[in-house]
Amino acid sequence: MSTQISSSQSPLSYRDAGVDIDAGDALVDRIKPFAKKTMRPEVLGGIGGFGALFSLSGKYREPVLVSGTDGVGTKLRLAFMLGQHGTVGQDLVAMSVNDILVQGAEPLFFLDYFACGKLDVGTAASVVQGIARGCELAGCALIGGETAEMPGMYPDGEYDLAGFAVGAVEKSDIIDGARIVPGDVVLGLASSGAHSNGYSLIRKIIEVNQTDLAADFHGRTLGEALLEPTRIYVKPLLQVFRERPGAVKGLAHITGGGLTENVPRILPEGVMARIDAKNWPLPPLFRWLQEAGQVADQEMHRVFNCGIGMALVVADADAAAVSTLLANAGETVFRIGHIDRRT
Repeated sequence: MSTQISSSQSPLSYRDAGVDIDAGDALVDRIKPFAKKTMRPEVLGGIGGFGALFSLSGKYREPVLVSGTDGVGTKLRLAFMLGQHGTVGQDLVAMSVNDILVQGAEPLFFLDYFACGKLDVGTAASVVQGIARGCELAGCALIGGETAEMPGMYPDGEYDLAGFAVGAVEKSDIIDGARIVPGDVVLGLASSGAHSNGYSLIRKIIEVNQTDLAADFHGRTLGEALLEPTRIYVKPLLQVFRERPGAVKGLAHITGGGLTENVPRILPEGVMARIDAKNWPLPPLFRWLQEAGQVADQEMHRVFNCGIGMALVVADADAAAVSTLLANAGETVFRIGHIDRRT
């Protein structure tokens, strides 16, 4: 006896399972012009290969590679709520390139990972355009990435991002904080907003106060102020490294943990930083967050950057010259404290 199984079911395709290969191909075509604008002479090949190729230039005698990876965090939820996706890509780049910059490294190239349940080519292209903009600001090449369409893993309209930056620094030029001594000066570079940290607390403040994100906030909407992309400090600081070699003894990217927890990470044994919050104005966004959330001062400085996105330690004799260089490059610079002996 033999058994025959018949079925009227139509043949299944990957699209039936929720993955649209054609949409992925369309996205690659859309983002190629963005990526092309970020190219550097060291890049070999273009977008679309299995791996990205980058030739280290001959300007390094003893090159040390410095790498960093990060995401955007729950700031993405505000982007989903507001339907605005053009700035979070710059956030993604900034979080990694600013991190490797503090070692003295020049960012060379960047790769991104975009994951979603169902690929919306327009949304993804907006995100990648922001990534390319961030790479242009950092002077690094967007040489590759991955778009993962995973049905059932993410709600409709949502996605997640991760970024990976690689830079290089001459071994003798690595900035590690070891030369910091009492009497040195702490300079602060102004942030552009909340950058990409503290957004779980920000969203809680919005929820508790039932805040209207479309409300006017100093000439724009509150939502726009909260989505202001993270400032990228790469080019101005690389200029300082070139024109005042050795002047910067330590750098701290002020991310989660604020000044309170990030500055101590770069200090050698036996010293401490004395920072006075009266030395720079608290921007309106942070004043609103503190008042609306009734957030204590100590909590504010542990969660948010409170207006300072990057901190530098320099000798007192170099402070004026470094400040002038940075100001001429478009940065707002504050003398926020000094280094003292730990008692």
